[in-house]
Amino acid sequence: MTAVIILTLIGVLLGLAIALTVRYFGAPVDPLAEQVAELMPGANCGACGFAGCNDYVQAMVSGKAKPGLCPSQSADALQKVCVLLGVASEGRAEKVAVVCCSGTDQYAIRRAFYNGVNDCHSAMLVAGGSKGCVYGCLGLGSCARACPFGAIEMRADHIAVVHPEICVGCGKCVTVCPRRIIKLVPKSAPVHVFCSSPEKAPVKRKVCSAACIGCRKCVKAAGENQMFINGFLASVNYENPPSADIVAVCPPKVLRTEAQPAASAASAAPAAPEAPAATTAP
Repeated sequence: MTAVIILTLIGVLLGLAIALTVRYFGAPVDPLAEQVAELMPGANCGACGFAGCNDYVQAMVSGKAKPGLCPSQSADALQKVCVLLGVASEGRAEKVAVVCCSGTDQYAIRRAFYNGVNDCHSAMLVAGGSKGCVYGCLGLGSCARACPFGAIEMRADHIAVVHPEICVGCGKCVTVCPRRIIKLVPKSAPVHVFCSSPEKAPVKRKVCSAACIGCRKCVKAAGENQMFINGFLASVNYENPPSADIVAVCPPKVLRTEAQPAASAASAAPAAPEAPAATTAP
């Protein structure tokens, strides 16, 4: 019983000591910073360029940063922050991540079976990953684990799919992807090219039957400067994108409106070649 009383008294004294320290030696709280902080999402994703929401708030209040750098902040909250800080509200184009690959297990061959750490960077160190296409999604979910909003799904057919209704365009997945096949694009863009290989058609079609063949049909069907060919890979001009109707002219169906592999992609493309005898990576 005596021990309990002594421990209780020690706890009370320590509590009083902490309270007095905060009262007389604590840093003063800026009321404006508190108001701005209440309007922040609190995700601490770092997409604004600062370590977290609190650091960004302090930078805004001190005039070292402008509002609008947080991709997950709503337009209404951003407007209120601008009013509090007395600055003009600048429009912000919403962006979303897109995994530019269609190489699911149905279309992309495997040259080996990776049996190691479940991480894309680790798989890259083992002969460049298990898939035949060296420009495709490795399918081990590093991007999904890095996403602070749960916007990326790792499908059972070993490809990452971004859910645009959840994605806020923070860019975490773009940074973590070792293949650099995830892009941040305008959320309003109607179409995307779900392939990243610049190789010639015969080369990439040997390893993936859903690859862009560089036929230029989309370029011819699109308006001026809406589509272009980079090497042997079609690309969308996101500053002047074509309408969604253009997807009908793409033979392998890699030009699509949805940020996920199309189930009908193989209907217009030959089946993926059979993989050679698989080996287990050490």
